[in-house]
Amino acid sequence: MNQPARFLIVQTAFIGDVILATSLVEKLHFHFPDATIDFLLRKGNEGLLKNNPHVNDVLIWDKKNGKYRDLLRLIRLIRSRRYDKVINLQRFGATGLLTALSGAEETVGFEKNPFSRFFTHRIEHRIAPDVHEINRNTELVSWFTNHTALKPRLYPSPGDFERVKPYQTQPYICLAPTSVWFTKQYPEEKWMDFLRQIPPSLTVYLLGAPSDSEAAERIRQGVGSERVVNLSGKLSFLESAALMKGAQMNYVNDSAPLHLATAVNAPTTAIFCSTIPQFGFGPLADDSQRIEIEEMLDCRPCGLHGRKTCPLGHFQCAYGIRTEQLIQRLPR
Repeated sequence: MNQPARFLIVQTAFIGDVILATSLVEKLHFHFPDATIDFLLRKGNEGLLKNNPHVNDVLIWDKKNGKYRDLLRLIRLIRSRRYDKVINLQRFGATGLLTALSGAEETVGFEKNPFSRFFTHRIEHRIAPDVHEINRNTELVSWFTNHTALKPRLYPSPGDFERVKPYQTQPYICLAPTSVWFTKQYPEEKWMDFLRQIPPSLTVYLLGAPSDSEAAERIRQGVGSERVVNLSGKLSFLESAALMKGAQMNYVNDSAPLHLATAVNAPTTAIFCSTIPQFGFGPLADDSQRIEIEEMLDCRPCGLHGRKTCPLGHFQCAYGIRTEQLIQRLPR
């Protein structure tokens, strides 16, 4: 009698990457409902997978304290579990080494990984228009499933929804104003201009990590309205997702909150400044729209990822977006 399959998904990058990787959790569960699915991620992101009914165990890599010592611990643990398949979504050496040494019956990853020669299956990593990240990730498992990508999904608990209920007594929108990268971040003064023009019936909740609180507070004070509430650092990942799910609209940058909204199918308006949706990280919610500058800029995109400053000093890809483009996405 065949034993249920044992899978390990490896994605130790950032918040948005882990959220998008849940597409594979959904897909593996769909094709192998009795399988054991474990997930390896970096310390700090484990809250994203809390309550996920399809994830058996979350393995945590502490990258900040004894990074390589902890990697060796994980390799020993993973080898002891004898996975049927280890699926590595990353293209960096450390997770490639872990995958190669996993002892799994089959290993798969992108051919750009420096250790991919030791994988049993290597897949091309392709960036092209209309190829979303979930499609790229799906190719890693298409050889034993199919090419259909399923949407990412997070599972806020009843408790998460209960904790945000006090904020839901009247119609509201959520706005996540920041990004790790300056050129992915819609400018604070542009956010303020938008918020000054929204209907007085709408409350605005500013979302983000504790490190975003200062920027969000500047926006709140700049708008000078009691309708704008700074919740940065006050909600967990899943509480934020629960709040976004009930919003009239969610305004986000090309950053992690975009994918939080996608994973609970919340209405999304995603603003792309220096990066472009064609890189494969656009919104996937049923009610979603991408906002970009309407004129062509020779300098855009200026790179695959965001930058700390605009290389040309003008940041026209952000300042050229009209406030009216955002207002048009407000509920009527």
